[in-house]
Amino acid sequence: MVTAGDFRNGLTFEMDGNVMQIIEFQHVKPGKGAAFVRTKLRNVISGGVVEMTFSPTDKYPTAVVERKEMQYSYNDGELYYFMDMDTYDQLPLNADKLPDSFKYVKEGDTCRLVSYKGNVFSVEPPTFVELEVVKADPGVRGNTATNVTKLAEVETGASIKVPMFINEGDKIRIDTRTGEYLERV
Repeated sequence: MVTAGDFRNGLTFEMDGNVMQIIEFQHVKPGKGAAFVRTKLRNVISGGVVEMTFSPTDKYPTAVVERKEMQYSYNDGELYYFMDMDTYDQLPLNADKLPDSFKYVKEGDTCRLVSYKGNVFSVEPPTFVELEVVKADPGVRGNTATNVTKLAEVETGASIKVPMFINEGDKIRIDTRTGEYLERV
């Protein structure tokens, strides 16, 4: 059990059948009246954010959210399969559990699966990935003004904006959080 007076950023707890994570909190002690805790909470499973206030004596059961490293194996059209590197067990997941940034993950990459009570509700791809450019228009001389970009397709099928000097066959590093080109490898 955790009391609202002990709230800290990143703490997870159960409230009304939902798993909530604290994004921000503030202990408020007004000059008149009782103290309270103002919070911004994220529903871990649905992703919704809500602001709430609590009395410092409110108690909630703690929720343990597990993160496990697993290797992305393959996709059979409907399900995405992940392999536990310790036991070699395969875990199939539907596409609705995958974030938009999963389009930068290729087979064999290690991802972090986030679960609560054994139910996986989210997949965290690696922060940075190195992918090969499979399709890119050639840069045209004269189009070299500052920050000129072109679209390129990487080996996973995702399109990304890259500088003009990137050609087919180049390996590039991508930040999966923003989907931006970082550097040529």
